[in-house]
Amino acid sequence: MTPEKQTLPKSTERRSLAWKVAPDLFASFRYAWQGIVYATRTQRNFRIHLGIAIFVWAMCFFLSLSFLETAVLTAMVALVLVLELINTALESVVDLTVQQTYHELAKIAKDCAAAAVLVGAIASLAVAVLISFPHFRTMLTS
Repeated sequence: MTPEKQTLPKSTERRSLAWKVAPDLFASFRYAWQGIVYATRTQRNFRIHLGIAIFVWAMCFFLSLSFLETAVLTAMVALVLVLELINTALESVVDLTVQQTYHELAKIAKDCAAAAVLVGAIASLAVAVLISFPHFRTMLTS
């Protein structure tokens, strides 16, 4: 077939092919779990964020935070972990693309992905301080 005659599959066909990468739903969850295990084993910052998550949940219990406060902090922790996973995935794709060469656009992509994690972590810290400060103040004044 000549290049002029080649056509891409219809949009729905491409989606169905992409969806069938995992043979079933359980395989999809297994692949996702493998990503979490990979990040935990290889990414220092992901492990640090997991440690902070455990600390945050312990503080939720210690401070007797409300269900809503705990839910908000859990969502913020999840946001940072998700951003860290996306950062890891993006770094892997960039490394695969540029291999051993330096490219300014690869640096920008990696720096921006890392910055997204940093912004999420700072926002999470701000939310944690805003939620926990009144509880600490009550403990100190009583």
